[in-house]
Amino acid sequence: MSAESINNDAVKGDEEKDSSVENPDNKIKKTHKRKRKKKTAVDFAVEFFAKVILTVIAVWLICTYAAGIYVNHGNSAYPMIKDGDLCITYRLGDFREGEEIAYEHEGEIRFGRIAAMAGDVVEIENDVITVNGYNLLEDVVYPTTEKGSQITYPYTVPENSVFVLNDYRPDVSDSRSFGAILLENTNGKVVFVMRRRGI
Repeated sequence: MSAESINNDAVKGDEEKDSSVENPDNKIKKTHKRKRKKKTAVDFAVEFFAKVILTVIAVWLICTYAAGIYVNHGNSAYPMIKDGDLCITYRLGDFREGEEIAYEHEGEIRFGRIAAMAGDVVEIENDVITVNGYNLLEDVVYPTTEKGSQITYPYTVPENSVFVLNDYRPDVSDSRSFGAILLENTNGKVVFVMRRRGI
Protein backbone atom coordinates (compact mmCIF):
# COMPACT_ATOMS: atom_id res chain seq x y z
CA MET A 1 0.00 0.00 0.00
CA SER A 2 1.45 3.32 -1.07
CA ALA A 3 1.87 6.33 1.19
CA GLU A 4 -0.35 8.34 -1.12
CA SER A 5 -3.30 5.97 -0.75
CA ILE A 6 -2.86 6.00 3.03
CA ASN A 7 -3.01 9.80 3.05
CA ASN A 8 -6.11 9.78 0.84
CA ASP A 9 -7.83 7.34 3.18
CA ALA A 10 -6.95 9.55 6.18
CA VAL A 11 -8.36 12.66 4.45
CA LYS A 12 -11.59 10.83 3.58
CA GLY A 13 -11.94 9.69 7.16
CA ASP A 14 -11.52 13.25 8.43
CA GLU A 15 -14.16 14.53 5.96
CA GLU A 16 -16.60 11.84 7.07
CA LYS A 17 -16.05 12.85 10.71
CA ASP A 18 -16.59 16.52 9.89
CA SER A 19 -19.79 15.78 8.02
CA SER A 20 -21.08 13.72 10.94
CA VAL A 21 -20.54 16.67 13.34
CA GLU A 22 -23.47 19.06 13.30
CA ASN A 23 -22.93 22.75 12.73
CA PRO A 24 -23.48 24.63 16.06
CA ASP A 25 -25.38 27.36 14.20
CA ASN A 26 -27.79 24.78 12.88
CA LYS A 27 -28.32 23.52 16.42
CA ILE A 28 -29.25 27.03 17.60
CA LYS A 29 -31.65 27.51 14.72
CA LYS A 30 -33.30 24.17 15.41
CA THR A 31 -33.58 25.04 19.10
CA HIS A 32 -35.29 28.34 18.26
CA LYS A 33 -37.66 26.60 15.92
CA ARG A 34 -38.57 24.14 18.62
CA LYS A 35 -39.18 26.89 21.18
CA ARG A 36 -41.67 28.78 18.99
CA LYS A 37 -45.21 27.80 19.79
CA LYS A 38 -48.31 28.49 17.82
CA LYS A 39 -50.64 30.99 19.50
CA THR A 40 -53.87 29.57 20.75
CA ALA A 41 -57.26 31.26 20.80
CA VAL A 42 -56.71 32.00 24.50
CA ASP A 43 -53.43 33.79 23.72
CA PHE A 44 -55.13 35.95 21.07
CA ALA A 45 -57.99 36.72 23.45
CA VAL A 46 -55.58 37.76 26.23
CA GLU A 47 -53.65 40.03 23.84
CA PHE A 48 -56.87 41.58 22.53
CA PHE A 49 -58.30 42.35 25.96
CA ALA A 50 -54.95 43.70 27.17
CA LYS A 51 -54.91 46.13 24.24
CA VAL A 52 -58.52 47.15 24.90
CA ILE A 53 -57.81 47.78 28.58
CA LEU A 54 -54.69 49.86 27.77
CA THR A 55 -56.65 51.88 25.20
CA VAL A 56 -59.47 52.55 27.67
CA ILE A 57 -56.99 53.68 30.34
CA ALA A 58 -55.21 55.98 27.84
CA VAL A 59 -58.50 57.55 26.70
CA TRP A 60 -59.62 57.99 30.31
CA LEU A 61 -56.36 59.73 31.24
CA ILE A 62 -56.59 62.04 28.21
CA CYS A 63 -60.25 62.93 28.87
CA THR A 64 -59.61 63.45 32.59
CA TYR A 65 -56.43 65.50 32.51
CA ALA A 66 -55.84 66.83 28.98
CA ALA A 67 -59.15 67.13 27.14
CA GLY A 68 -62.89 67.09 27.60
CA ILE A 69 -65.78 66.12 25.33
CA TYR A 70 -69.15 67.77 25.90
CA VAL A 71 -72.48 68.31 24.19
CA ASN A 72 -73.89 71.83 24.46
CA HIS A 73 -77.47 72.12 25.64
CA GLY A 74 -78.97 75.56 25.11
CA ASN A 75 -78.09 78.71 23.18
CA SER A 76 -76.19 80.75 25.76
CA ALA A 77 -73.03 80.48 23.62
CA TYR A 78 -74.84 81.25 20.34
CA PRO A 79 -73.75 81.84 17.59
CA MET A 80 -70.33 80.22 18.16
CA ILE A 81 -71.80 77.12 19.80
CA LYS A 82 -75.32 76.04 19.03
CA ASP A 83 -77.68 73.73 20.85
CA GLY A 84 -76.59 70.12 20.32
CA ASP A 85 -73.05 70.89 19.15
CA LEU A 86 -70.24 68.58 20.21
CA CYS A 87 -67.37 70.49 21.84
CA ILE A 88 -63.83 69.36 22.61
CA THR A 89 -61.84 71.30 25.18
CA TYR A 90 -58.16 71.45 26.05
CA ARG A 91 -57.52 71.49 29.80
CA LEU A 92 -53.79 72.18 29.93
CA GLY A 93 -52.31 75.66 29.70
CA ASP A 94 -53.39 79.05 30.99
CA PHE A 95 -56.53 80.93 30.02
CA ARG A 96 -56.63 84.27 28.24
CA GLU A 97 -59.25 86.94 27.78
CA GLY A 98 -61.57 86.27 24.88
CA GLU A 99 -61.27 82.47 25.00
CA GLU A 100 -64.40 80.33 24.96
CA ILE A 101 -64.33 77.86 27.84
CA ALA A 102 -66.42 75.11 29.36
CA TYR A 103 -67.18 75.37 33.05
CA GLU A 104 -69.38 73.74 35.65
CA HIS A 105 -72.05 75.60 37.58
CA GLU A 106 -74.50 73.87 39.91
CA GLY A 107 -73.71 70.51 38.35
CA GLU A 108 -74.30 71.71 34.78
CA ILE A 109 -71.68 72.09 32.04
CA ARG A 110 -71.94 75.54 30.48
CA PHE A 111 -69.99 77.49 27.87
CA GLY A 112 -68.92 81.12 28.02
CA ARG A 113 -66.29 83.62 26.96
CA ILE A 114 -63.68 84.98 29.39
CA ALA A 115 -64.13 88.73 29.71
CA ALA A 116 -61.76 89.39 32.61
CA MET A 117 -59.08 87.66 34.66
CA ALA A 118 -58.33 87.59 38.38
CA GLY A 119 -57.71 91.09 39.76
CA ASP A 120 -59.44 92.87 36.85
CA VAL A 121 -62.17 95.42 37.55
CA VAL A 122 -65.31 94.96 35.45
CA GLU A 123 -67.87 97.68 34.76
CA ILE A 124 -71.03 97.32 32.66
CA GLU A 125 -73.03 100.43 31.90
CA ASN A 126 -75.32 101.42 29.02
CA ASP A 127 -74.71 98.11 27.23
CA VAL A 128 -70.94 98.68 27.25
CA ILE A 129 -68.45 96.57 29.20
CA THR A 130 -65.13 97.96 30.37
CA VAL A 131 -62.25 96.11 32.03
CA ASN A 132 -59.81 98.17 34.09
CA GLY A 133 -61.30 101.32 32.53
CA TYR A 134 -60.89 100.20 28.90
CA ASN A 135 -63.62 99.14 26.50
CA LEU A 136 -63.51 95.40 25.89
CA LEU A 137 -62.89 94.56 22.23
CA GLU A 138 -64.78 91.40 21.35
CA ASP A 139 -66.09 89.59 18.30
CA VAL A 140 -69.54 89.30 19.84
CA VAL A 141 -72.74 90.12 17.98
CA TYR A 142 -74.88 91.21 20.92
CA PRO A 143 -74.35 94.20 23.25
CA THR A 144 -73.48 93.42 26.87
CA THR A 145 -76.41 94.42 29.03
CA GLU A 146 -76.30 94.97 32.77
CA LYS A 147 -80.06 94.45 33.10
CA GLY A 148 -80.77 91.44 35.25
CA SER A 149 -77.30 91.40 36.80
CA GLN A 150 -77.22 90.24 40.40
CA ILE A 151 -73.76 91.58 41.16
CA THR A 152 -72.78 95.17 41.82
CA TYR A 153 -70.39 97.16 39.63
CA PRO A 154 -67.55 97.91 39.56
CA TYR A 155 -66.82 94.23 40.18
CA THR A 156 -63.31 93.01 41.02
CA VAL A 157 -62.61 89.47 39.87
CA PRO A 158 -61.36 87.40 42.84
CA GLU A 159 -58.12 85.40 42.82
CA ASN A 160 -58.09 82.06 40.99
CA SER A 161 -61.23 83.03 39.10
CA VAL A 162 -62.36 84.29 35.70
CA PHE A 163 -65.29 86.52 34.72
CA VAL A 164 -67.33 84.71 32.06
CA LEU A 165 -70.03 86.07 29.76
CA ASN A 166 -72.40 84.29 27.41
CA ASP A 167 -71.91 85.01 23.70
CA TYR A 168 -75.68 85.50 23.59
CA ARG A 169 -75.50 88.55 25.86
CA PRO A 170 -79.25 89.01 26.46
CA ASP A 171 -78.96 85.78 28.51
CA VAL A 172 -77.48 86.97 31.80
CA SER A 173 -77.07 83.47 33.28
CA ASP A 174 -73.31 83.94 33.52
CA SER A 175 -70.92 85.85 35.80
CA ARG A 176 -73.37 88.75 35.79
CA SER A 177 -75.72 86.55 37.82
CA PHE A 178 -73.49 84.24 39.85
CA GLY A 179 -70.17 86.07 39.89
CA ALA A 180 -66.74 84.91 38.76
CA ILE A 181 -66.02 81.24 38.04
CA LEU A 182 -63.36 79.49 40.10
CA LEU A 183 -60.57 78.00 37.98
CA GLU A 184 -61.16 74.64 39.68
CA ASN A 185 -64.65 74.64 38.13
CA THR A 186 -63.41 75.21 34.59
CA ASN A 187 -63.06 72.34 32.12
CA GLY A 188 -60.71 73.80 29.53
CA LYS A 189 -60.90 76.10 26.53
CA VAL A 190 -62.94 75.10 23.50
CA VAL A 191 -60.65 74.00 20.65
CA PHE A 192 -63.11 72.18 18.39
CA VAL A 193 -66.84 72.43 17.69
CA MET A 194 -68.74 69.95 15.57
CA ARG A 195 -72.22 70.81 14.37
CA ARG A 196 -74.54 67.94 15.16
CA ARG A 197 -77.80 69.47 13.99
CA GLY A 198 -78.81 70.92 10.66
CA ILE A 199 -76.03 69.09 8.80
